[in-house]
Amino acid sequence: MKRILKWVAITVAALLVLSIAALAWMLRQHPSLLPYAALEWKKASVPVTTPLRVSFLGVATLLLDDGETAILTDGFFSRPDRMQTFLRKVEPDLDSITRGLARAGIALKDQPPVPGRSGKVAAVIPLHSHFDHAMDSPEVALRTGAVLLGSESTANVGRGWGLPEAQIKVAKLGQPKQYGRFTITLYPALHAPTGFTGGEITQPLRPPVRASEYKEGQSYAMLVQHDGRSILVTGSAGFVPGALKGVKAEVVFLGIGTMGQRPDAYRQDYWSEVVQTTGAKRVIPIHWDDFWLPADQPMQPLPPPFDKFDVSMQFLTTRGAAEHVDIRLPLPWHAMDVFNGL
Repeated sequence: MKRILKWVAITVAALLVLSIAALAWMLRQHPSLLPYAALEWKKASVPVTTPLRVSFLGVATLLLDDGETAILTDGFFSRPDRMQTFLRKVEPDLDSITRGLARAGIALKDQPPVPGRSGKVAAVIPLHSHFDHAMDSPEVALRTGAVLLGSESTANVGRGWGLPEAQIKVAKLGQPKQYGRFTITLYPALHAPTGFTGGEITQPLRPPVRASEYKEGQSYAMLVQHDGRSILVTGSAGFVPGALKGVKAEVVFLGIGTMGQRPDAYRQDYWSEVVQTTGAKRVIPIHWDDFWLPADQPMQPLPPPFDKFDVSMQFLTTRGAAEHVDIRLPLPWHAMDVFNGL
């Protein structure tokens, strides 16, 4: 009997090792971007005089800049690896934030204007309060002098980091906020259905903490109006039916994280509620990149089992072709004139 138990234990251990090795291998198998090369935004210098430049900085972080004022969604640069995210605690990586702000050309507080760099960041707006959206936001607000605008959960992330209360603003849904020539309006949204969906941060959150402590809070769809042009940003592949009724946008930055794992009916509803409702002529997918990879490495789509990037892209290209909506993959870390050609 002891001999049998010994062999059973050895077999179980061997299977466990093989399973871990197989999972580790699978997590390194990122879907290729090559099939979508024709959709990639072409690298080109965008003149400083362009009325509005938008830069994709990974996950759902966007820098919207008109040379005088800038708006930053999320401001996430730390990108802790999987081991830290799932087994240890997370906190803002100050060096990564320093490098990310510099690489994006984001002006720091009291920094003299530099031609070709961003305008003064007026607001940092986490689209919800998960760690890959809100964790770095208070530090970015501190360094830029911006207001941290978001939910009560996001406010508690700011308070836990020591951001002065004067720089924390709890958003009111549907109420426009003016920053320079930008008008920002936040509408209710939902996170895509996952095991991390939902929950509130009810007390100041002081990192390091488990990544799961960064609860979703209120999710937003953010309407950006600027000199008669309009952009909508969704930070996750979730929606509130009817929430965007009457909202119009020429360009949608569409959060597609985990959209490929949802049933096709869900994807159809998401498209209908966000793209068809707003009448968008261009869709630029965001939140598809593996946010556990360091920011200095090329962006790659999330691997299985976290998402099915090819399913999402097939859906978008099919619907885009049928409805004459231009589908473009963003150019990471480079300014884009997202209205060009519309």
